Amino acid sequence: MSTGVMILIVIAVVVVLGVAALALRTRGAQGSRGLKRRFGPEYERAVARHDGDTKAAEHELAQLVERHGGLKKRALDPADAERFETRWAAAQEHFVDAPREAVAEAERLLAEAAAARGFPAGDRYEEQLEALAVHHAPHVQGYRHLHHVARNGSDTEEMRAALLEGRSLFEELVGGSRRTSERTHAGRS
Repeated sequence: MSTGVMILIVIAVVVVLGVAALALRTRGAQGSRGLKRRFGPEYERAVARHDGDTKAAEHELAQLVERHGGLKKRALDPADAERFETRWAAAQEHFVDAPREAVAEAERLLAEAAAARGFPAGDRYEEQLEALAVHHAPHVQGYRHLHHVARNGSDTEEMRAALLEGRSLFEELVGGSRRTSERTHAGRS
């Protein structure tokens, strides 16, 4: 083999390795952006939990996606959705007279609604929270706050704030199920 051919082969190998390295770096950056976009505030919580170590946080979040990303969410039957909504409205009304009981009922309702939609059962709170974080990241902090206040108590204002925060996930679970059910019925018509 001539020297010119050897030089061309070496140049070709260097170019291929450079392109491969660039592709891997770009894919990693898109993975980070994808996780940030998907998890929003949960991404920042994970980074803080890992003392700023984004690689460790991203590894944790990627594992959550792997574990819960394939979860098949079920639509609620319209009658079940209406029952959940009625119970939530009653809990909110009950807040004036008995805020602790209302918060505890709202937390139970969130756990039940999540389980009815196909998430892990509420008696496995941590697992349910992880799965909800994968599928409803913008709203999961409300559930976390509601759970904390229901378990540990607090002043009336914090209970009110937790109830309001939890409502966004509740509406996402129950209202999102209703929208899914309506699309399914419209597709059949």
